[in-house]
Amino acid sequence: MLFLQIPLLAVLLAAGDDEDAFQEEISFKIIHTASFYNHSWVKIRYSGWLGDLQTHGWDTYSGKITFLRPWSKGNLSKKEINELVEYHHLVSIEMLHKFHRHASQWQLKYPFEIQATGGCELHPGEGKVGFLQFAYQGTELLHFQNNSWWPSVQDEIIAQPMCRVFNQFHVANRIVQRILSDTCPRFLSSILDAGKADLQRQVKPEAWLSTGSNPGPDRQMLVCHVSGFHPKPIWVKWMRGEHLQQGTQQSGILPNYDGTWYLQVFLDVEATETSGLYCRVRHSSLGGQDILLYLVM
Repeated sequence: MLFLQIPLLAVLLAAGDDEDAFQEEISFKIIHTASFYNHSWVKIRYSGWLGDLQTHGWDTYSGKITFLRPWSKGNLSKKEINELVEYHHLVSIEMLHKFHRHASQWQLKYPFEIQATGGCELHPGEGKVGFLQFAYQGTELLHFQNNSWWPSVQDEIIAQPMCRVFNQFHVANRIVQRILSDTCPRFLSSILDAGKADLQRQVKPEAWLSTGSNPGPDRQMLVCHVSGFHPKPIWVKWMRGEHLQQGTQQSGILPNYDGTWYLQVFLDVEATETSGLYCRVRHSSLGGQDILLYLVM
């Protein structure tokens, strides 16, 4: 159960203006989700992500974590990986047992979902910080700190009693602390180094314009599409001359099947005010040569 965050890609695009520079932090996380349908049926799911790239999955038949990239194991030894997997398996079994056993006491109503995330953050100049959290139905209930569990909310029915139960596992909690403070940062550093070529590959975007549904009488919706770019950080704006156009709206940046990215940028304008408008695209793969797409109506 790891959640790690570190600045990996700092992409600065030369444009003569500090506002044009952007930076994205990349994170690694493994999320454990347990869906409790009734007293005897629980579905478990694991997934591991480095930023928005999935690196680990879960084999429901063997009950083991799968490594989806050649570098997903980092440089941990086989013994360390096996110990982590075995410990994680034991913790999962014990956790499921405790939630079933205390479901009535903690007023957990079937069906319900428990999610665990945790790990470490590396801060340049500040060292490393580990954490582990449990959430119930999407709301964080408790977190791990200094070998102990603490309630994240003022709740005497679920969070506080749950902490008291989890704090009885002194040996397990010491192991968790060691994983968060030592194994986790080493794994993060190694996976970032091993996957550097994949993570930092440069793929140029393709861009085109279209019009959307008219937002109202005498108005026009302009759409700038940008697709196939990597890495994810990108700058896309509607402009006239050197002036950014107010009212620009951007969709979320979505993944393509091949690991590249796609987004749309919209501009709602008066139909008579489209002259001179263009979409400007800046990306690290373009070598400072922005893409300029002028609107032709």
